[in-house]
Amino acid sequence: MNAAVNPQRLLEPDASTDHVLGPPGARATLVEYGDFECPSCAQAYPAVKIMLDHFGPKVRFVFRHFPLREVHPHAELAAEAAEAAGAQGKFWPFHDLLFTHAHRLGEAHLREHAQQAGLDMARFENELRDHVYLQRVQEQMQVATQLRVRATPTFYLNGEFVDVSFGLLHLQRAIERVLDPA
Repeated sequence: MNAAVNPQRLLEPDASTDHVLGPPGARATLVEYGDFECPSCAQAYPAVKIMLDHFGPKVRFVFRHFPLREVHPHAELAAEAAEAAGAQGKFWPFHDLLFTHAHRLGEAHLREHAQQAGLDMARFENELRDHVYLQRVQEQMQVATQLRVRATPTFYLNGEFVDVSFGLLHLQRAIERVLDPA
């Protein structure tokens, strides 16, 4: 990584571009780089949801896009669709729909999910067709590349990489250590 790149700064949530759950003053900030078509992300999704419910306002959660286009042909458009939903204030319900239906991410399916989420369909379809949010998705991918993210899901807790390759229990324990260091 370039010596001028500060990973802590890159991982700091930005309210203007990031999707964040939880209060800014939370003691733990969890950043996930994910891909809506990734089977591992889909498996991690319910566990992360349970952890967020368990830890409540002590944890702030940030989801960022890292679609692995080479192996997941629908992932980038799904990320754009999530951003379009976010522009209508429905990122999180759409995020949940995408992960619970990770095998249904073609354009027609994205429209079905948008309808289910209650989006303004004309706006959604226009923004998706015009790739209005492609740049935002690509910017998040560029930051992930600077951080040397290689796979999904990738998690950072308070700016530190957390290896979940052997399971998400490691992530839960890392959060517990941050919240109760004694």
